[in-house]
Amino acid sequence: MGKAAIIGGGPGGYMAAIRAAQLGLEPVLFEKEAKLGGTCLHRGCIPTKALVEAANRWHELSAAAEFGLNIPEGAAIAWDKVQSRKDAIVRRMSQGLDGLMKAQCVKVEHGTATLAGSHTVSCGGQEWEFDHIILAAGSEVAVPKVFPVDGERVLTSDHLLAYPRIPQSLLVVGAGAVGMEFAALFARLGSQVTVIEALERILPLEDEEVSAEVKRLARKIGLKIITGAAIEQVQVSAKAVAVSGPGLPDNLQAEIMLVAVGRRANLAALGAEQLGIAVERGRICVDEYMRTSIPHIYAIGDLVPTPQLAHVASAEGILAAEHIAGLNPQPLNYEACPGATYCWPEVASVGLSEAKAKERGLSVRLGKFPLAALGKANIIGATEGFVKIVADSASHKVLGVHMVGAHVTDMVAEAVVAVRNGLTLEQLAHAVHPHPTLSEAMMEAAHSALGQPLSYVPPAPRRARN
Repeated sequence: MGKAAIIGGGPGGYMAAIRAAQLGLEPVLFEKEAKLGGTCLHRGCIPTKALVEAANRWHELSAAAEFGLNIPEGAAIAWDKVQSRKDAIVRRMSQGLDGLMKAQCVKVEHGTATLAGSHTVSCGGQEWEFDHIILAAGSEVAVPKVFPVDGERVLTSDHLLAYPRIPQSLLVVGAGAVGMEFAALFARLGSQVTVIEALERILPLEDEEVSAEVKRLARKIGLKIITGAAIEQVQVSAKAVAVSGPGLPDNLQAEIMLVAVGRRANLAALGAEQLGIAVERGRICVDEYMRTSIPHIYAIGDLVPTPQLAHVASAEGILAAEHIAGLNPQPLNYEACPGATYCWPEVASVGLSEAKAKERGLSVRLGKFPLAALGKANIIGATEGFVKIVADSASHKVLGVHMVGAHVTDMVAEAVVAVRNGLTLEQLAHAVHPHPTLSEAMMEAAHSALGQPLSYVPPAPRRARN
């Protein structure tokens, strides 16, 4: 099987390296930063969710009176301690990765690695020869030219993660996962937050009912959302940043602005295109086993045109390593890869939305169950949201599951198993779920889709207007 180079030490790269070592390859993991973990650990998933959790706790504290708990006046947010806890979590997990690499016998080289040939990797003035190479260099924040990012008034998510205080007001440009997570986070911490989205709805990759529910609930945390708007001009002053353009109100400004409109692949420094590796629209072309146009060179994660999610990159890294080792692994089913957004309420989904299923000409039956009808949701004081199941009307096969509400990013795992393995509504409905739990919503939604609602009486269909 020989030697394998993995360029990039994020979730895709280090998972590929671990699996390669387990399979008897001799992996060398190249990482340009001083620490392993990539964007996910240092500037993305982990630090963001650490701040989100602080906001969750503060939000719960503000509602403590509803539980009969009298919190003394004067409770306050110690933002420096919130940031310190976030940094400690990142540091602890980074150290854990170092230990994991040693335990798995993965050699790690720090420095910028490039392709010096189809079998050659150059890093730190040295060159190595490999039988196989996996490219896992990830992505970086993309910023359109109209936004004068300076890290002080106009920020990217990298800057906002380390912002030294809770801003009084915040403009968020982009209502995808990143934008909505930061918007909800700071709104719950007391900032006046306005989200600006060019498309007609927020969370545009989600089912339309989910997007509408999150937008409807935004008012509960004081979050203002503007859709169908374009920013044509940004003016930065000593104390504020102001924006103008079609669909925007006059004099729209805030203390700071977050630009969260997407990411671009880290291709420039790799040398992939110079080597002749096929690239389309800024992403490397790969087959179902993650092979590039040069078969012994693989690419995974944000470098390729698949969902930009850490767990997808990890799965692709494992797939690539197993294919190199000759295991003939099963290609990924991307429709069975879940999405999870840590806004408020949380959003999670897997499989086809109602609209996507209909676009394919499928006849569907729907099941929807509101969390407000669950005992557990009422117990924890989180009754917002619902679970929606999209199933094939003939076979009853589950095509997609869409969730909005508390802890749905954990609950979606059951839905992933259902979609990936082609489970039916009957199989979900008759799988006994523990009571009282939020997970009962999956069972109840399946019963609803079968026309057998148990714990909820669906509203009568609205009459069509003449």
